[in-house]
Amino acid sequence: MFGANVRFASHFLPEVALPSFPPGPPGLPVVGSVFNALHDPLALFMSATRQHGDIVGFRMLHLDYVLLTNPDAIRHVLVENPKNYEKSRNYAGLRVILGQGLVTSEGEVWRRQRKLAQPAFHRERIASFVRAMSECTDDMLGRWARENEGGVFDVHAEMMRLTFRVVGRALLSRDLDGDAKAIGRALTVGLRWANDYAESLVPIPLSVPTLRNLQLKREMKKFDALIHKTIDERRHEGPKDDLLSMLLDARDEETGEPMSDSLLRDELITMVSAGHETTANALSFALYMLSKYPEWARRVRDEADEVLGDGPVGMDSVKKLVTAQMVVEETLRLYPPVWVFERRALAADRVGEFEIPKDATVGIAPFALHRSPEIWPNPEGFDPTRFTPQAKEARHKHAYIPFGGGPRTCIGNVFALTEATLVLAMIARKFRLEVLPGHELALDPLVTLRPKGGLPMKLRAVGARQAPASSRRSAASAGVTPLG
Repeated sequence: MFGANVRFASHFLPEVALPSFPPGPPGLPVVGSVFNALHDPLALFMSATRQHGDIVGFRMLHLDYVLLTNPDAIRHVLVENPKNYEKSRNYAGLRVILGQGLVTSEGEVWRRQRKLAQPAFHRERIASFVRAMSECTDDMLGRWARENEGGVFDVHAEMMRLTFRVVGRALLSRDLDGDAKAIGRALTVGLRWANDYAESLVPIPLSVPTLRNLQLKREMKKFDALIHKTIDERRHEGPKDDLLSMLLDARDEETGEPMSDSLLRDELITMVSAGHETTANALSFALYMLSKYPEWARRVRDEADEVLGDGPVGMDSVKKLVTAQMVVEETLRLYPPVWVFERRALAADRVGEFEIPKDATVGIAPFALHRSPEIWPNPEGFDPTRFTPQAKEARHKHAYIPFGGGPRTCIGNVFALTEATLVLAMIARKFRLEVLPGHELALDPLVTLRPKGGLPMKLRAVGARQAPASSRRSAASAGVTPLG
């Protein structure tokens, strides 16, 4: 049983075997598997799990690395023994950019910030954000009809622009569309810098004036300026019903002090960054999958025709977009935006028959977990019916973790799923996006999983259609329950 102490039998019985480090690729002398991890971590993790099982040990220079794709082992680390694990060394680069926001903070700072921010992401509050999601998407679709009909454009760039605007409206009560291009570039530079910093054998501190460091400082200055300008304007204008006002009004339970400007900056830049980057990636991959599977595109379109009227869209309508939600969830299985997250073991631990040494890095890779043939039949195939209520109920809770698990489950998971479901349905209702002939999807596993080089697609308008009665009956008979 996980977490059990190793016991020894009495003096006249043989000793129980001590747990051993998990098997894994031998790698090269001295450096182990570090160069494979730097070159193509997705391929390394997939091949290692196929050859060595769902608990794999790697040597990375002088460090121990344990990869988990076993749902019980993942539950142990995230739920049963989370106090033994903290964010790994590989988050050092993100801390330079995000400071002490929810993604990177630990201990009491994290607990206090999570408690303050949680009410902004309650389901009831998210229902009030649906209007902003709908209006921003309508504006984008109108622009597409005017500017891009029949043309080729980068779907990933468009989704980044859209989700940046949505998060600005919902969390800051500010339209960030005019800032989207500059901030999107700043975020891309920041994420690549954080990724390279984590992978560097000898990380170069930001204080050293290299070209990369100077570029990062220049780009992040734009992001900081936007955040501080938004904070100053809100203090002048007065409170609004959003996350920013909640954080400005928050007071420490013991001292009564408000949040410092530094910590407020860290939290807002974390929310704005994470709140649009991951959803934009998921939507980009979902639109790609609908282009590859036109039958599912038709089902999503038929459902949207039936559910979405010409008036304002509310949460009740989003709850009925059951087919669109299944497509989103299946996309998150194949292309989880957070493709791996890591913890450092504060003390030696045991998972199954294997040891996790003290100071080992534990990698939990949704990308590999979600493609395990032991859990998912035809794991590389696209099949949204995996996410009917019956199918979800039958699976191990930690076999599908696109938003993490345990106490540090992504605070914005319902927000992201609601937004992605609604946006996908609204796009499918109006347009058909086609992959260019010969285009091969390539993955870019940085801090988040992106389509490498963007995602060029051709835009085609579709006429509004009434969903066939047979399609409506089919959706109802599938026993699919709505989001919420």
